[in-house]
Amino acid sequence: MRLGLALGYSGSNVSLPMDLIQEADRLGYYSVWSAEAYGSDAITPLAWIGAQTRQIRLGTAIMQIPARTPANTAMTATTLDQLSGGRFLLGLGMSGPQVVEGWHGDAYGKPLQRTREYVRIVRTIFERSAPLTHSGAHYQIPYQGADATGLGKTLKSTLHGRSDLPIYLAAIGPKNVELAAEIADGWLPIFFAPEHYATAYGAHVQAGLARATPAKNMAAFDIAPTVLVIVEPDLEACFNLVKPMLALYIGGMGARGRNYYNDLACRYGFEAAALKVQELYLAGDKVGAINAVPDALADAVSLCGSPARIKDRLALWRACPITTLSVITFDLNTLRLMAELVL
Repeated sequence: MRLGLALGYSGSNVSLPMDLIQEADRLGYYSVWSAEAYGSDAITPLAWIGAQTRQIRLGTAIMQIPARTPANTAMTATTLDQLSGGRFLLGLGMSGPQVVEGWHGDAYGKPLQRTREYVRIVRTIFERSAPLTHSGAHYQIPYQGADATGLGKTLKSTLHGRSDLPIYLAAIGPKNVELAAEIADGWLPIFFAPEHYATAYGAHVQAGLARATPAKNMAAFDIAPTVLVIVEPDLEACFNLVKPMLALYIGGMGARGRNYYNDLACRYGFEAAALKVQELYLAGDKVGAINAVPDALADAVSLCGSPARIKDRLALWRACPITTLSVITFDLNTLRLMAELVL
């Protein structure tokens, strides 16, 4: 199992923990992952990081599909990959309806079909085996709409990049997980609970791999979840740091009946708690929603406690087919501890 470092979203100002990132690079961490929501973008920080590191891979978790055309994403990915010496990992995802429609001003539509088309176009650009053409429900290249000039040309990228540049998909829903296993090189799950992998994910990963063309197996698929790591013997204090994010996503992301994170908590067996968290959060009682998150759920999706307890609980993560474990921490000692325990 390899280690990654997840940086998360920016706040009101962009800042990067370069001391942490450079130490991860020195320790042999495999990857560092940036993010974007509706503030800073995911690529600019990686360009900054890439210029100040030597070997750590540079991943996006994630670049939002509605934010860029497939061609723009492929151009950006190949450019940064070449400038970094082949270190780029392209993580993609749809985001949610609130951001897609409320920020990017785009229709959420049919995310599975759109993602499939998007990845196909990006791979075609990477491969450069023929000029780019695509005719789908979401993308037509060259553009042939009623307002087209008719001057669109079929083109190849002038930049000769890696045809096998890795593509990762963020996914938590069953069909999205199947799609990731089928068409992507890796999967970026959030709130991953290793104890529930077999019941919540296993069959969907296998179904996706079985549909892949050409055929592939688990050895060709990088499962790369993020995990918040808190080294602190007081477990209650640890869980209190994990719960606010869970309450936000389970309670406030999406609406009743259309919240993928709430659905995930239900698949983990926390149906009653997930409903209560959502009811409290949507009613404006965020503190109540945080308090309603079960300790067991907070524990399931994090690594909390003393170094000895974290070492013991790592066995659960090792029992899953995880190839890259991306740590969320801003503490150098925690970063070093994970390197001691895993690398």
